[in-house]
Amino acid sequence: MTEPLSENELRATALQWREEGRGVAIATVVETWGSAPRRVGAHLIVDENGRFAGSVSGGCVEGEVILAAQDCIASGAPRLMEFGIEDQTAWRVGLPCGGKIRIYVEKVD
Repeated sequence: MTEPLSENELRATALQWREEGRGVAIATVVETWGSAPRRVGAHLIVDENGRFAGSVSGGCVEGEVILAAQDCIASGAPRLMEFGIEDQTAWRVGLPCGGKIRIYVEKVD
């Protein structure tokens, strides 16, 4: 098992992917409440084909965030996402930690 990339390595990877001509978005945890799997500042980078690196939730909402990132790449419109235990989406995507997380998704230009 490999060590996870540091936040600086994730940013560098996003820029490298962009320089390779890929559409890229970065998702960042901007707020947490209660028990949250990742702290504020955690990143997930995504390219237009769904390739990704990093984590914003320890795996429980990454699928939804990856889809939103691909939409962001296509449209250029940023998106603020919120997942919490009372949110039906959170149950569907498996956020059982009891907390809430807010994730900002933006295209890397």
